[in-house]
Amino acid sequence: MASPRSVRFDDDVLERLGRYVRAHPGTSTSSVANLFVDEALRSYEHSGIVFRPGPTGRRAALASGPDVWEVIGALHALREESPSLSDNDLRDAMAEVTGLRAEQVSAALRYYVAYPEEIDERIAANEAEAAREHALWESQQTLLGRAP
Repeated sequence: MASPRSVRFDDDVLERLGRYVRAHPGTSTSSVANLFVDEALRSYEHSGIVFRPGPTGRRAALASGPDVWEVIGALHALREESPSLSDNDLRDAMAEVTGLRAEQVSAALRYYVAYPEEIDERIAANEAEAAREHALWESQQTLLGRAP
Protein backbone atom coordinates (compact mmCIF):
# COMPACT_ATOMS: atom_id res chain seq x y z
CA MET A 1 0.00 0.00 0.00
CA ALA A 2 1.35 3.40 -0.95
CA SER A 3 1.71 5.97 1.76
CA PRO A 4 2.37 9.70 1.32
CA ARG A 5 5.90 10.96 1.81
CA SER A 6 7.36 14.41 1.60
CA VAL A 7 10.15 14.54 -0.98
CA ARG A 8 11.97 17.67 -2.04
CA PHE A 9 13.20 17.85 -5.62
CA ASP A 10 15.71 20.30 -7.05
CA ASP A 11 14.00 22.78 -9.37
CA ASP A 12 15.64 21.38 -12.51
CA VAL A 13 14.66 17.79 -11.57
CA LEU A 14 11.07 18.89 -10.92
CA GLU A 15 10.96 20.68 -14.29
CA ARG A 16 12.21 17.57 -16.14
CA LEU A 17 9.74 15.43 -14.22
CA GLY A 18 6.93 17.79 -15.22
CA ARG A 19 7.99 17.63 -18.90
CA TYR A 20 7.97 13.84 -18.73
CA VAL A 21 4.48 13.77 -17.19
CA ARG A 22 3.14 16.19 -19.82
CA ALA A 23 4.62 14.03 -22.60
CA HIS A 24 3.02 10.86 -21.18
CA PRO A 25 -0.74 11.36 -20.74
CA GLY A 26 -2.28 9.23 -18.03
CA THR A 27 0.71 9.59 -15.72
CA SER A 28 1.11 11.83 -12.71
CA THR A 29 4.10 13.36 -10.98
CA SER A 30 3.62 10.88 -8.15
CA SER A 31 3.31 7.78 -10.37
CA VAL A 32 6.32 8.73 -12.49
CA ALA A 33 8.47 9.56 -9.46
CA ASN A 34 7.50 6.20 -7.92
CA LEU A 35 8.28 4.36 -11.17
CA PHE A 36 11.67 6.00 -11.63
CA VAL A 37 12.71 5.51 -8.00
CA ASP A 38 11.69 1.84 -8.23
CA GLU A 39 13.65 1.40 -11.47
CA ALA A 40 16.70 3.16 -10.03
CA LEU A 41 16.65 0.89 -6.97
CA ARG A 42 16.23 -2.21 -9.14
CA SER A 43 19.18 -1.11 -11.31
CA TYR A 44 21.22 -0.51 -8.17
CA GLU A 45 20.35 -3.96 -6.81
CA HIS A 46 20.90 -5.68 -10.18
CA SER A 47 24.09 -4.45 -11.78
CA GLY A 48 23.90 -4.41 -15.56
CA ILE A 49 20.12 -3.95 -15.69
CA VAL A 50 18.54 -0.79 -17.12
CA PHE A 51 14.98 0.14 -18.08
CA ARG A 52 13.92 1.08 -21.60
CA PRO A 53 10.73 2.55 -22.99
CA GLY A 54 8.91 0.79 -25.78
CA PRO A 55 5.52 0.30 -27.40
CA THR A 56 4.44 -2.06 -24.61
CA GLY A 57 5.80 0.11 -21.81
CA ARG A 58 9.04 0.26 -19.89
CA ARG A 59 10.89 -2.99 -19.44
CA ALA A 60 14.04 -4.39 -17.86
CA ALA A 61 16.97 -4.91 -20.22
CA LEU A 62 20.67 -5.61 -20.15
CA ALA A 63 22.63 -2.36 -20.27
CA SER A 64 24.30 -3.34 -23.53
CA GLY A 65 22.06 -6.11 -24.72
CA PRO A 66 18.54 -7.38 -25.21
CA ASP A 67 15.55 -7.18 -22.89
CA VAL A 68 15.64 -9.54 -19.91
CA TRP A 69 12.47 -11.31 -21.10
CA GLU A 70 14.18 -12.10 -24.41
CA VAL A 71 17.16 -13.67 -22.62
CA ILE A 72 14.92 -15.70 -20.32
CA GLY A 73 12.68 -16.77 -23.22
CA ALA A 74 15.75 -18.04 -25.06
CA LEU A 75 16.92 -19.75 -21.88
CA HIS A 76 13.58 -21.58 -21.55
CA ALA A 77 13.83 -22.70 -25.19
CA LEU A 78 17.39 -23.92 -24.70
CA ARG A 79 16.39 -25.74 -21.51
CA GLU A 80 13.58 -27.53 -23.41
CA GLU A 81 15.98 -28.43 -26.21
CA SER A 82 18.75 -29.64 -23.88
CA PRO A 83 17.19 -30.62 -20.53
CA SER A 84 20.29 -32.47 -19.35
CA LEU A 85 22.51 -29.36 -19.26
CA SER A 86 23.70 -28.37 -15.78
CA ASP A 87 22.96 -24.81 -14.66
CA ASN A 88 26.51 -23.62 -15.45
CA ASP A 89 26.53 -25.42 -18.80
CA LEU A 90 23.15 -23.88 -19.60
CA ARG A 91 24.44 -20.40 -18.80
CA ASP A 92 27.54 -20.99 -20.91
CA ALA A 93 25.45 -22.37 -23.79
CA MET A 94 23.21 -19.29 -23.58
CA ALA A 95 26.25 -17.05 -23.80
CA GLU A 96 27.49 -18.97 -26.84
CA VAL A 97 24.12 -19.05 -28.64
CA THR A 98 23.23 -15.40 -28.01
CA GLY A 99 26.68 -13.83 -28.20
CA LEU A 100 26.21 -12.43 -24.70
CA ARG A 101 28.92 -12.62 -22.08
CA ALA A 102 28.33 -15.07 -19.22
CA GLU A 103 28.05 -12.08 -16.84
CA GLN A 104 25.23 -10.65 -18.93
CA VAL A 105 23.35 -13.96 -18.86
CA SER A 106 23.91 -14.12 -15.10
CA ALA A 107 22.59 -10.55 -14.67
CA ALA A 108 19.41 -11.45 -16.58
CA LEU A 109 18.99 -14.63 -14.52
CA ARG A 110 19.49 -12.76 -11.27
CA TYR A 111 16.88 -10.16 -12.24
CA TYR A 112 14.47 -12.90 -13.32
CA VAL A 113 14.81 -14.69 -9.99
CA ALA A 114 13.88 -11.44 -8.21
CA TYR A 115 10.97 -10.53 -10.53
CA PRO A 116 9.73 -13.72 -12.23
CA GLU A 117 6.09 -12.58 -12.60
CA GLU A 118 7.13 -9.43 -14.47
CA ILE A 119 9.33 -11.36 -16.92
CA ASP A 120 6.94 -14.30 -17.35
CA GLU A 121 4.16 -11.81 -18.15
CA ARG A 122 6.32 -10.24 -20.90
CA ILE A 123 7.15 -13.69 -22.33
CA ALA A 124 3.48 -14.70 -22.33
CA ALA A 125 2.44 -11.42 -23.98
CA ASN A 126 5.06 -11.92 -26.69
CA GLU A 127 3.94 -15.52 -27.30
CA ALA A 128 0.29 -14.40 -27.50
CA GLU A 129 1.14 -11.66 -30.00
CA ALA A 130 3.20 -14.08 -32.10
CA ALA A 131 0.29 -16.55 -32.15
CA ARG A 132 -2.11 -13.75 -33.11
CA GLU A 133 0.15 -12.58 -35.94
CA HIS A 134 0.59 -16.16 -37.19
CA ALA A 135 -3.18 -16.69 -37.23
CA LEU A 136 -3.63 -13.45 -39.19
CA TRP A 137 -0.96 -14.54 -41.67
CA GLU A 138 -2.63 -17.95 -42.11
CA SER A 139 -6.01 -16.26 -42.68
CA GLN A 140 -4.43 -13.97 -45.25
CA GLN A 141 -2.86 -16.92 -47.05
CA THR A 142 -6.23 -18.71 -47.12
CA LEU A 143 -7.93 -15.58 -48.45
CA LEU A 144 -5.33 -15.32 -51.21
CA GLY A 145 -5.88 -18.97 -52.12
CA ARG A 146 -2.50 -20.15 -50.84
CA ALA A 147 -2.21 -23.04 -48.47
CA PRO A 148 -0.36 -21.94 -45.30
